[in-house]
Amino acid sequence: MRAPIHEQVFVVTGASSGIGRAVARALGACHAKVGLIARSVRALENAKLEIESNGGEALVLPCDVSDADEVESVASAVVARWGRIDTWVNDAMVSVFSPALEMTPQEYGRVTAVNYLGTVFGTLAALRRMRPRDSGTIIQIGSALAYRSIPLQGATCASKAAVRAFTDSVRCELLHERSRVRLSMLQLPAVNTPQFDVGRSRLPRRVQPVPPIYQPEVVADAVLYAALRAPREMWVGESAVKTLVGQKLVPALLDRLLGRTGYARQQTEEPESRRKDDVFAPLPEDRGAHGRFDARARRFSPELWARTHPAVMASVSALALTAIGWRALSR
Repeated sequence: MRAPIHEQVFVVTGASSGIGRAVARALGACHAKVGLIARSVRALENAKLEIESNGGEALVLPCDVSDADEVESVASAVVARWGRIDTWVNDAMVSVFSPALEMTPQEYGRVTAVNYLGTVFGTLAALRRMRPRDSGTIIQIGSALAYRSIPLQGATCASKAAVRAFTDSVRCELLHERSRVRLSMLQLPAVNTPQFDVGRSRLPRRVQPVPPIYQPEVVADAVLYAALRAPREMWVGESAVKTLVGQKLVPALLDRLLGRTGYARQQTEEPESRRKDDVFAPLPEDRGAHGRFDARARRFSPELWARTHPAVMASVSALALTAIGWRALSR
């Protein structure tokens, strides 16, 4: 068990919107100290106000995580302010929704630079400050796409798989050193974030997460748990569990299924219109944590609740086994 949330110093990348913003808000509600990293200064300032209004402390750190020197600089700023970093959350990402052959080399490079190298640079910056103290947790915001790729998001799927491979490798090195620094990776389901309005798209209709869709607060709950327990890996949401189990058991069947349904399930019936995206430069608006799918998104995950309340589940299981035993004896 790590220190209580309110005693920890956090860094959250991608903190301006989506999951990162939801995590920042949850940490603020727990009165934590939070370094906020993203490209959009306006959104970061608003996130800072949200945290401070709930009793937490926040530091705005404008940064493009694809720049290793910038990441090192903001990590030093957090330590200068609060003396240490206890938990680092790597969440920053950009998206391009497109058939693979229609993407440009620059787009592949940018998605890789932000999603994968940004996570690498964040992890290394955190490790340089955690290893001397022999304490800390690094949380990678992953996806079921790290194991099961889908059409039209090849660059994103590849970046998530790369993060998983990199994380596993570094974890082994830390175990070799007998370090107490821990790496956790959360593999997510579809989440209702602004990603689907700010990502670049070449599809004819507006993009959407593959249903079922979860609210970003579900992921924030998982991050709080990981900051306390540092599990090796968590599968968040029932749909992520089904996808990952299916990939282990029947990957070829999933290939065919996604080939037939993966295009339609990632698009709504609304035609896509020309719009700006945030792939190469931030957008000026503050879009907050949620996307446009509130009416369809789930705020609760029974699977996650069971994972984060093991004592309750053990008691329920014990009671159920006792009841079964009594019934068998009474016959």
